[in-house]
Amino acid sequence: MASVLIALGGNVGDVRATFRKAIAHICGIAQGALIARSSDYATPPWGDEAQDPFINACVEIETDLDPHALLFVLQKVEQKFGRTRDKERRWGPRTIDLDMIAYDDISLQKPDLTLPHPRLFERAFVLVPLAEIAPDRVISGIPVRDGLASVSTQGIERLPDTG
Repeated sequence: MASVLIALGGNVGDVRATFRKAIAHICGIAQGALIARSSDYATPPWGDEAQDPFINACVEIETDLDPHALLFVLQKVEQKFGRTRDKERRWGPRTIDLDMIAYDDISLQKPDLTLPHPRLFERAFVLVPLAEIAPDRVISGIPVRDGLASVSTQGIERLPDTG
């Protein structure tokens, strides 16, 4: 089974409830096992800053699906929870965003999928929750904790557990 790191984000609707349901769908459809789930974090918007704050989290799953099959699953789950990529603006508001951050140690550059995620080490909103669940994971030769140490985490706040 492959170890896959997935980032979740959203700022429209009950994002935390959407995360809970989406993670269950991902694991069910991908016939995967949830290995770890970070806390949820309130984060400032990135890219398009004229919008509500986001909530971000990360999960680690194990699956036998190949990267492209898992990408298909992630996109279907996004659609199920109201994301319409063709009708939204880049970095704009969304119900849910699912990004595959790393799939084992695979390096892949295809038009529809680049692994590891090419902007991982620029994004504190991914690195903070990722460091919570996989601080020693090495991605592109960099331990996650070291990547986190190189970015500003200003404005990122861990949310209380929902119970």
